[in-house]
Amino acid sequence: MIQSMTGFGKHVVQLPSKKITIELKSLNSKNLDINARLPQFYREKELELRKMIASALNRGKVDFSLYVEITGEETTAEDNKGVVKNYMDQLADIAKGDDIKLLEMALRMPDTLKTDKDDIDEEEYKAIKEAMNEALSKIVEFRNEEGKVLEEDFVARLKNLNELLEAVKAMDPERLGTVRERLDKAVADLKVELDANRFEQELIYYLEKYDITEEKVRLANHLKYFETTLNSDDSNGKKLGFISQEIGREINTIGSKANYAPMQQLVVQMKDELEKIKEQMLNVL
Repeated sequence: MIQSMTGFGKHVVQLPSKKITIELKSLNSKNLDINARLPQFYREKELELRKMIASALNRGKVDFSLYVEITGEETTAEDNKGVVKNYMDQLADIAKGDDIKLLEMALRMPDTLKTDKDDIDEEEYKAIKEAMNEALSKIVEFRNEEGKVLEEDFVARLKNLNELLEAVKAMDPERLGTVRERLDKAVADLKVELDANRFEQELIYYLEKYDITEEKVRLANHLKYFETTLNSDDSNGKKLGFISQEIGREINTIGSKANYAPMQQLVVQMKDELEKIKEQMLNVL
């Protein structure tokens, strides 16, 4: 089973005096890249929260946001007047506006509130970790659902590739016969006498250069291995990416050896199917 790197998870926890919201968004990336946005007050816990994310998500570009909304009447926070005034002065230099509007904008800026509270309450942090686990569960579930959609698409593409490969196999005898006819005609047009045995040896050597038996066998094996890996418990995007590269190599070799327009048309269709697989592969964990 595969998992997508695209996901979203959100959980809200209500405490006696505040509401805490945790949001997680992830997109595809070669490695794990976490962008954390949380209030200054919780910065001391950022490393631990990052470790929780890393252990659950493994790869992807992850945006982690922690929002706090004060809901109680009592608060230890108060306006940081010097910072607020500085913001208002800077905003007034940029654009004109009345003081109320400037104040509203300034209060949205960082560090406009100061608090006398030094330590995070243990019960509060416990609630934050529980909210984080819930958000992680939701984003993993989202990734699994996206992974199912990707898997269905891969299965359909593999089916198309196998059908095209069977068409190549069925066409191969006709292709070799046509190549042989072209060579016979080319020699006949030269109007020279040739030793029959020598000509037959040269013809066999020439036809061997265009033989695609090994490529057909290897391509069939790669397609089967891709499907096996797709259904395995340890399926991952990097491994599937390596297999798809090998599939592409065999398809390209068949195309270069074909020397027969109808078969080259089949190769073009195979390349198109493989390209769609590679595009989706970028999003597989």
